[in-house]
Amino acid sequence: MENREPSFLDLLLETHIGLERQGPGSPEAVDRALGFLGPLDRFRETADLGCGTGGQTLLLAERLPGRITGLDMFPAFAEELSRKAGERGLGDRVSGIAGDMARLPFEKDSLDLIWSEGAIDNIGFREGLSHWRGFLRENGCIAVTCPSWLTEERPEEAERFWTDAGSRLDPVEDNTGIMQECGYAFIAAFALPEECWTDNYYAPRAKAIESLLKKYPGSETAKQYAELNRREVDLYMKYKQHYGYVFYIGRAV
Repeated sequence: MENREPSFLDLLLETHIGLERQGPGSPEAVDRALGFLGPLDRFRETADLGCGTGGQTLLLAERLPGRITGLDMFPAFAEELSRKAGERGLGDRVSGIAGDMARLPFEKDSLDLIWSEGAIDNIGFREGLSHWRGFLRENGCIAVTCPSWLTEERPEEAERFWTDAGSRLDPVEDNTGIMQECGYAFIAAFALPEECWTDNYYAPRAKAIESLLKKYPGSETAKQYAELNRREVDLYMKYKQHYGYVFYIGRAV
């Protein structure tokens, strides 16, 4: 047990570094999104932006033939992706780097596919799509998940929570329009099913947080962090019919 007072950032990193996924998702959702992209052998250079420790990145490496670069703002996550790739014999094709999604370190017109799960809302859907467009080759594709309204009713409590978290919820039809305005032909959009949240993310995250509460006994910050995460889960269970992560898939034109 540790007596030091951790920060929220410390707790965030410690919670997620050991999880397979750092947000809602599933192998089935990855495969469904890839299914809209046609022949996959044309994707020789892929970037996974906001890759976390690479749960989806390594899935992509099993399905795509080319090189995949995972980029994350947290160096520890990027290093963990590289470590996992090496353990699986994928070190020659998959690597993690630390970087900023709003200032991509790639050459212009160098990518065939940009993938991003649960991260684009950190910089804004329009801002991300607009900036990333310049790094895709002709007919390159993009597949991103973004929290979105699924119904016309938009509960104030849910909207306030996401706004306070630094994210913005927009209707699916608004985001598909934004995609086209940013230089993409819209291909498809679909919402992630409930188990992507509950089974694949919230359940393992809750176990990790319980371990942290034991590691930092008496920490008020840890208690507040755990309560905030519980509130997020409660809010999702209360309003899950109204919002969720939506996969948006498009092609550069």
